[in-house]
Amino acid sequence: QGQLAEFGGGSVQSGGSTRLACVGNGYIDNRYCRAWFRQAPGKERERIAWIEIDGRMMYADSIKGRFTMSEDGMKNTLYLWMNSLKPEDTAMYYCAADNVRRGCDWYFSRYPYRGRGTQVTVSS
Repeated sequence: QGQLAEFGGGSVQSGGSTRLACVGNGYIDNRYCRAWFRQAPGKERERIAWIEIDGRMMYADSIKGRFTMSEDGMKNTLYLWMNSLKPEDTAMYYCAADNVRRGCDWYFSRYPYRGRGTQVTVSS
């Protein structure tokens, strides 16, 4: 953990927007799975947005329609655009990337390249 670095987040009002960035430092390869996770206080870490090896962007139901994942290959960076934020979106947000061609894993710990997280706090 620590090969990737998340930026952005902070404190946001309910209904507001923010953007997270995940800098890959050369570790993000668009041939393999890339993903965003989050962990709210007292809850399990969950996968919320990911790019499958066939290029499909997938989203968890909890954020579908509000969050959008994108990437900039030239900058080796992933983004998570977060709109219509709710207090229940308060969590530590993490990014992860794989280095083999396989389906995106549910578990953050199984990704070889991971960030240390950035906090997003949504106030009502």
